[in-house]
Amino acid sequence: MDTSVITALAALAGAAIGGLTSVLASWLTQRAHARTEQLAHYQLRRQELYKEFIEQASKLYIHALQDDKPDVSGLMGLYAEISRMRVLSSARVIDSADQIVKKIVNSYLEPNKTFPELQQMADSGLIDPLRNFSEACRAEAETLRYGPPG
Repeated sequence: MDTSVITALAALAGAAIGGLTSVLASWLTQRAHARTEQLAHYQLRRQELYKEFIEQASKLYIHALQDDKPDVSGLMGLYAEISRMRVLSSARVIDSADQIVKKIVNSYLEPNKTFPELQQMADSGLIDPLRNFSEACRAEAETLRYGPPG
C-alpha cells in the first residue's frame, strides 16, 4: 500500500477518534450539568415543602396545646403535606413528619396548657416537636449534596 494512503487513513482515523472523544466529553458534561440542575430543583422543592409543613405544624401544635377542639382541616392539610413529601423525601423525613402529626393529635386530647406550663415546656425543650423533623431534613440535604457517608 502506498505510504501516502496510509498517512491519509491514519490522519482520518485520528480526526474521527478526536471528534468522537470531543462529542462524548460534551455529552457527559451536559448530562452532569442537567443532573446537577435537577438535584437543585428537587432540593428547592423540598425546602419549600418543608417550610410549609413546619409553619402549619407549629401553628397547629400551639392550637392543640391551648384548645380542646381539634382543627380537623388543619390536620388534613398536614397529612396532605406529608403525602406530597412521600414523592420527594426520605423515609426518615416522612417518619419524623408522621410523629409530629401524632404528637399534635395527642395534644388535643390532653388538658389545655396555661402560660406557665408553656414556659416550663419551653425551658425543658418539650415545646419543640419539630426538632427531629428539622434534623432529618438537614441530614437528607447533606446526603443529597455530598452523597451517602462512607
